[in-house]
Amino acid sequence: MNIILFGAPGSGKGTQATRINERLKLAHISTGDILRAAVKNDTPLGQEAKQYMEAGKLVPDNVIVGIIEERTTREDCRNGFLLDGFPRTIPQADALALMLQRREQRIDHVISLVVPDAELEKRLLGRARIEGRADDNETTIAQRLRVFHNQTKPLVEFYRDRELLTEIDGTGSIEHITERLLRALGA
Repeated sequence: MNIILFGAPGSGKGTQATRINERLKLAHISTGDILRAAVKNDTPLGQEAKQYMEAGKLVPDNVIVGIIEERTTREDCRNGFLLDGFPRTIPQADALALMLQRREQRIDHVISLVVPDAELEKRLLGRARIEGRADDNETTIAQRLRVFHNQTKPLVEFYRDRELLTEIDGTGSIEHITERLLRALGA
């Protein structure tokens, strides 16, 4: 089973992806984690990505698509994967569809976690205090949410048109959100 899990920054994608993967034994592919590790390790990809991430902007499609193509060919993806944070734009979604089609694979489910902006801001500011994440300050949070709404939200219609989309209420306890997700996946 190949799944896309998306939602705004702070919607709980990472937390829910981990919980789903514990249950379904899929490879969890988080572009955010991959990019943050590259920045921390000061790799060429990390150096390129850092300037975009610190400004709250999306890393260019060609960089992200290359990462995903390489990552989804690894052995741990043989039984399926869950994409967390990708695709974020229509061109990325098109590139993913073509890449999977070449390998005679497809996306089985697209889940969108829906959380009001006020709740997202509260969660992100709380995470910044707890984890010390430099990319979670009020200015950057506002920019990240603007980027999400302007560039990423069209994916809702893209996947709805393809009858793959399920929108899940991303508010409430972590456990209740997980239950909703697993029900939507038929697990």
